[in-house]
Amino acid sequence: MRVITIEEHWTTPGIDRALRAQPMRSRDESVALNDRGDIPGRLLDIGEQRITAMDAAGIDLQILSIAPPGTHGLPAREAVALSREANDLASEAVGRHPTRLRAMTTLPMSDPDAAVTELQRIADSPAHVGIMSYGRSGDRPLDDPAYDELLATAAALGRPVFIHPQIPPNAVRDASYRGFDPTVELALATFGWGWHIEAGLAALRLILRGTFDRHPDLQIVLGHWGEMLLFALDRVDSLSNVATGLDRRVAEYFRTNVHIATSGMLTPRLLRHALDFTTIDRILLSGDYPFHRLDAAALTDFLGTLPDREDRHKVAYANARALYRLEPSAPGPDAETARLLEQS
Repeated sequence: MRVITIEEHWTTPGIDRALRAQPMRSRDESVALNDRGDIPGRLLDIGEQRITAMDAAGIDLQILSIAPPGTHGLPAREAVALSREANDLASEAVGRHPTRLRAMTTLPMSDPDAAVTELQRIADSPAHVGIMSYGRSGDRPLDDPAYDELLATAAALGRPVFIHPQIPPNAVRDASYRGFDPTVELALATFGWGWHIEAGLAALRLILRGTFDRHPDLQIVLGHWGEMLLFALDRVDSLSNVATGLDRRVAEYFRTNVHIATSGMLTPRLLRHALDFTTIDRILLSGDYPFHRLDAAALTDFLGTLPDREDRHKVAYANARALYRLEPSAPGPDAETARLLEQS
């Protein structure tokens, strides 16, 4: 069985330096989570070390995505230059490993016009198949009208937008996440809770803003089994009773415009729950490398909980191949993988 994983993180030395050089109050503290163990070296590698890890986990193709918080919190001019550099480096990495890697485009979201320009610049690159985004850049949410041209362009190009979690704004942290040991505060505001609320809220705001009515072809991806939204979707759908102007009920957009990724959480009960609210065609396998390390045996066991062979193939690779329009590359150093992808 072929295996394709999305949301596999990396970063550049330039982005890492720029994030750490920000003034204390505007610095994204979640960067500290990138410092654990061997994660720093693995984030900077999009070459042989990564391919070796993929081989060990039984992963055939990985879609690279810039690690949080990307360039979203950086000043516009700096974000533009660093995003361009990251996209060029990703293209080069895919060129070296054309059947093992693809990339999500990094965009300078602090400058909406520049983000459109960068997306158009990279539009013809076969290396780039999606967009890694966050729900907010500074105080501007992704559903702000300033981003509507960007979302329209993404829809027209067929580039799915992955909405990755990010740390809540300082005002929210001050009100809801402070009062503990600094380590606990950071964990509570990130992987323990805050990250997921931020990403889920961003998706919900897009729906309520009518984004998918204006751009019905736009597709978004939520990690961590839907960033809490699926668990509350019955309740969330009650917004349909007050959100005038939407073409459909809120919950219906999850079956037409929202995809759900595993983010390294290979938990069968979460899969069963997700299938109560969406279809097997919208479940994507993501490893969240290097923060999670998929194990080949665990991956096989997880997929094995799906009794239908076709459903296993959909989650393992076919859904990602369809959403990201993945085509086997020309013969190269990984020609055998390309041949197998073409047969699958």
